[in-house]
Amino acid sequence: MALLEVRDLTVTFDTPDGVVHAVNGLSFDLEPGQTLGIVGESGSGKTQTALAMMGLLAENGRASGSVRFRGQELLGLSTSEQTRIRGSKISMIFQDPVSALNPYMSIGEQLIEVLTHHRNLKRGPARARAIEMLRQVRISDPERRMRQYPHQLSGGMCQRIMIAMGLLCQPDLLIADEPTTALDVTVQSQINLLMGELSEKSSTAIVLITHDLGVVAGLCDKVLVMYAGEVMEMADVEPLFADPAHPYSQGLLESVPRLDREDSGILRAIPGNPPDLVSLPTGCPFRARCDYAFDACTEHPKLEPFDDDRWKRCFLESRPMPKSSEENA
Repeated sequence: MALLEVRDLTVTFDTPDGVVHAVNGLSFDLEPGQTLGIVGESGSGKTQTALAMMGLLAENGRASGSVRFRGQELLGLSTSEQTRIRGSKISMIFQDPVSALNPYMSIGEQLIEVLTHHRNLKRGPARARAIEMLRQVRISDPERRMRQYPHQLSGGMCQRIMIAMGLLCQPDLLIADEPTTALDVTVQSQINLLMGELSEKSSTAIVLITHDLGVVAGLCDKVLVMYAGEVMEMADVEPLFADPAHPYSQGLLESVPRLDREDSGILRAIPGNPPDLVSLPTGCPFRARCDYAFDACTEHPKLEPFDDDRWKRCFLESRPMPKSSEENA
């Protein structure tokens, strides 16, 4: 049994403009100690997937399908049952740390509360553990920071405190939503190293939501490429980066610099814009932006396996040729 089993997860939101289809039939498994990177453009459904798994959707949001953690169904749990699991067995690092932290409590009070509530530690040991974790995420003068409030700290420092809070209990599953966006490159590297060490030493599984494909290449075991709420491609990191099978995966990789390719200096943006999630187009959702679209793409493709442990949602029988090869032909 996998640590996390997601089956046919669907997330919708009722809005004045209609029903927003944020996530459509998402399925994947995650083993202990494994790191899964979820990538895709803004609005592809990455964050809503994480919030649905945590039971933290907005009031107008609805989740259906199945999310099983160690065999226990998470969707539909009561608030008390969700609270017992969140922070202890499953932790989440949010994208916006300033709004995630409580403005009325000091940093120390918020960190200590996690350990006293979920680990039953006395206040003294909990404080010592919190200070040590602040040191690990490179917070200077942690004793003084424990007495401060979120508004007294920079956005980057609040982000590191959120990361420390997520790692305090050494959870079985860590969901990290753009955890290093507000940090400088040096601290980003340190935090990524810290999460990697957590995964190796504690068998903590990590779901990493990010736009940074370089972080995915260095930290993740598997990659899930999302577009318009659906999985376009799912594979191990190395084969997907070396040979993307879906045109959207190829487009994402061609839009970032690559040190492993001679022509990586030529960056290519994906033309057009993502579809309206209130009125999704028929057929393949990527069809209007795809250089390889043909008649079959007016039908909706299924996510199907190919090769070893690789999946793609595309009618192309062969992999898309790199644009540089086509131009040189």
